[in-house]
Amino acid sequence: MTDLNSTLFNIKLNTGSPREGSLLVAEPFLKENCFNHAVILLIDYGKGDTSMGLVLNKGSKYNFSELFPAMEVDVPIYAGGPVGNDRLFYLHTLGDIIKESVEIAPGLWVGGDFDDVLEYLRAGYPTEGVIRFFLGYSGWQPGQLEEEISNDVWVVVNDYDAAEVLSDDEDTTWHRIVRGLGDKFRGWKYHPMDVSSN
Repeated sequence: MTDLNSTLFNIKLNTGSPREGSLLVAEPFLKENCFNHAVILLIDYGKGDTSMGLVLNKGSKYNFSELFPAMEVDVPIYAGGPVGNDRLFYLHTLGDIIKESVEIAPGLWVGGDFDDVLEYLRAGYPTEGVIRFFLGYSGWQPGQLEEEISNDVWVVVNDYDAAEVLSDDEDTTWHRIVRGLGDKFRGWKYHPMDVSSN
């Protein structure tokens, strides 16, 4: 017989060590709106130093053409986190097509020459699974992220497909990654983002 309490509520399941390019997957009971069922990509990390990441799966009320009216492209802007909401970030799989971008995980780059980005968008090339834009970021003080990981707030994932993390939206991302974590995380799959929908 399955122990439902253990299956649904056991979250003492730490994995991996964080590094630049790691995904942080929120435990299912994290209630803070911007981090509820969040998947965060670490774009800057140093043990014992400040850390920075982008929430991959939280939409914002903006799209690209609202921020840049000269660009008639209907590309969503995501909410990267609660800090620096006047800063635009972008993740992509375009590599050297966007000069000066930095590879932070296999097949995944951050930043780069914004004129190259605009040229890519003007040409009408695909954006889904290729490039994603964010306003704001998530930040941690020295030692804060390590403490949260040790308290099982986040599960660290270092093996993932770059295009997939730029393809899904909202809760789909969290559930897909949790499914990939294996059987010991199966109880997490039963926790919806909005518990009132149960």
